[in-house]
Amino acid sequence: MTEIHTIGVIGAGTMGNGVAHVFARSGFPVVLCDIEQPFLDRGLDTIRKNLAREAEKKKITPAEADAALARVQPTLHRHALAGCGFIVEAATERFEIKKEIFQELDSIVGPEVILATNTSSISITRLAAQTGRPDRVIGMHFFNPVPVMKLVEIIRGLATSQPTFDTVKSLADKLGKTPVEVNDAPGFVSNRVLMPLLNEAMYAVMEGVATAEAVDEVFRLGMAHPMGPLTLADFIGLDVCLDIMRVLHEGLGDPKYRPCPLLIRMVDAGWLGRKSGRGFYTYGP
Repeated sequence: MTEIHTIGVIGAGTMGNGVAHVFARSGFPVVLCDIEQPFLDRGLDTIRKNLAREAEKKKITPAEADAALARVQPTLHRHALAGCGFIVEAATERFEIKKEIFQELDSIVGPEVILATNTSSISITRLAAQTGRPDRVIGMHFFNPVPVMKLVEIIRGLATSQPTFDTVKSLADKLGKTPVEVNDAPGFVSNRVLMPLLNEAMYAVMEGVATAEAVDEVFRLGMAHPMGPLTLADFIGLDVCLDIMRVLHEGLGDPKYRPCPLLIRMVDAGWLGRKSGRGFYTYGP
């Protein structure tokens, strides 16, 4: 099993800064890479605030929070990842974007380095085939908010080796996460089950069965969900939900995975949920 020292994270958005946070909090130096300085600044600010919140709740000490933040090195240049022993990609949920990243990483880092993706739906096997190391490509799907949620889906591609799987499982354990082994299929387990539920809730609103508030209340009070499916969709991002539904529809070829037309219209309108200020609900600044 490979010994990992420095972690690379590509993408400083919601998932990427969360992944950087948990690795840095667990004692790993982290190189956090994104394409624009404002993205890095926003990601580091989020890490700083979340570490401070953990210190306030006495989950860590203020000194531990400061030390964790100091372990995160931001960069705009992927070549800064050359010295990393393990890399997690957490970029936009689009195959073409991830393909370009994996092809470049394959040429930058040593042949022994494992390349992981935080994708929530895209084929690990297909991404691995873009590299010369398909046995060292794997899915490491964290859940939002990453510092809080315990689950990590570890997804084997067709060529993923057992040593690669064992190394990533050990890393998840070191982060205090609970790794669950999943084989490569569209949406894996989590989103193959969750996204059709959210999509069907959207159909219920579109067809006038109930309001968004009523649908969510049914799930909160009747199924004891901590938040209703439409609140959750807004939290995830309606554009992300649409991307995943399209992956499911294309990958599985079953019309039951057809994205709800209302979802498509809302994304076209720029109503992406909480992050844009409007989705099924309206949000303040």
